[in-house]
Amino acid sequence: MEPLIQVTGLGKDYPLAGGGLTPVLRDLDLSIAPGEFVAIMGPSGSGKSTFMNILGCLDTPSAGAYHLAGQPVAKLDPDRLAELRNRHIGFVFQGFNLLQRSSILDNVGLPLLYAGIAKAERRRRAQALLEQVGLGHRADARPNQLSGGQQQRVAIARALANQPPLILADEPTGNLDTQTSNEIMALFSRLNAERGITLILVTHEPDIARYARRLVRFKDGHIVHDGEVRL
Repeated sequence: MEPLIQVTGLGKDYPLAGGGLTPVLRDLDLSIAPGEFVAIMGPSGSGKSTFMNILGCLDTPSAGAYHLAGQPVAKLDPDRLAELRNRHIGFVFQGFNLLQRSSILDNVGLPLLYAGIAKAERRRRAQALLEQVGLGHRADARPNQLSGGQQQRVAIARALANQPPLILADEPTGNLDTQTSNEIMALFSRLNAERGITLILVTHEPDIARYARRLVRFKDGHIVHDGEVRL
């Protein structure tokens, strides 16, 4: 089976204010197959967020290669890159990143708008997704009328809008209490088990990482562990 994600010799440097470069990622090799559930852990500054930005096509590597669904990402022009991101990746963030002045129905439908889907079909699909995350009855609500856990469910529904094979979740439970965090992680686990969606999750919390089946640890820009979750 062809990997969904393949990085080879991946490196990322950032310029220093006084000149020169500081390495953030160093010579990474990693392969992730379709349907895996991977937790990424590491201390602050270890490179895990930079790595997730590269996987999400939000940043580009300074060295090495990244293939997503067989596509050499570094060789794509901005339009093709945006299309690949829209159709292949769903994003879930710690801060939810919802449009506060729009209904949650419109928030969920936003990726479909970018994909050129007509309004009536957009609303139909968005409503169906809200039903799947238990919020169909709140479609007209604004994000600030919902709890944190409900807002994260909206963000997950939005991430699923274009039926992407990959979801990248960056500290998705960081703003939630323990019970709500477990509910969100149970939803992720169900999406992975029932739909075969590949999930890559950044977390600082061992209890959250235990939901994954594979653990990748970063330290000082290197991968120092890649194996089963044993926390």
